[in-house]
Amino acid sequence: MNAFQYKKGESPLIISMPHIGLEIPDVIKENMTDAALSMVDTDWYIDRLYNFMIKMDVTAIGAKYSRYVVDLNRGLEGESLYPGQNETTLCPTHTFENEALYQDGSVPDSASRAEKYWRPYHDQLKADIKRLKKKHGYVRLWDAHSIKSQVPHLFEGRLPDLNLGTGNGISADQRLVEKLDDIVKKSDYSTALNGRFKGGYITRNYGDPANNIDAIQLEISQITYMDEAPKAKFHEERANKLRPVLTKLIETMIE
Repeated sequence: MNAFQYKKGESPLIISMPHIGLEIPDVIKENMTDAALSMVDTDWYIDRLYNFMIKMDVTAIGAKYSRYVVDLNRGLEGESLYPGQNETTLCPTHTFENEALYQDGSVPDSASRAEKYWRPYHDQLKADIKRLKKKHGYVRLWDAHSIKSQVPHLFEGRLPDLNLGTGNGISADQRLVEKLDDIVKKSDYSTALNGRFKGGYITRNYGDPANNIDAIQLEISQITYMDEAPKAKFHEERANKLRPVLTKLIETMIE
């Protein structure tokens, strides 16, 4: 478990936070640019935003290392999640703003990083899905993300506040998705379902509604709960407004 953060629960819900990591090993850091060391594309404070889950009997797993070390929400085979659009890779070489991560333009050793940092996270995720499926007969997986409200290199304009993704309907039961979509639509936030963010590798790979495994991603626009990078400061007042909506979503997942 040295490669990730972990809290074991016994309810049928797993909360995954694959982009909250803030550590970079020295051997990797020494060749990185200032842009890389700022870790600007982190899913900042997602674990703090979801602090209410501590009181819930949910399993939670979160990244320890930065997504610049390895992106836990990308597949080992390098398959594209958004064909024809700009996107990041398993071991990124550029930031969301297309700034180089390495001083000499080198390409990371994806195979060794995957074995050391990617595989342990996914082995634990698979083990918990198996454990909870055996106990309850079904499992729910919530993949928690956030991103700056405007990233011109990745998408045009401002991102909706709350973006639900199910891989265009393949990763979760439609009745559950409708309940969740109804919650966000009734909130004070702008929303999208399978818009620019449809769910990454985790959602699409583990979601299997035919076998009672429902996986859903929520991509939150960071402006809803923080002052965005480069300042990257948590905003408690905004977060307290958003948390009741998130709590209702998570409670619905547990139901």
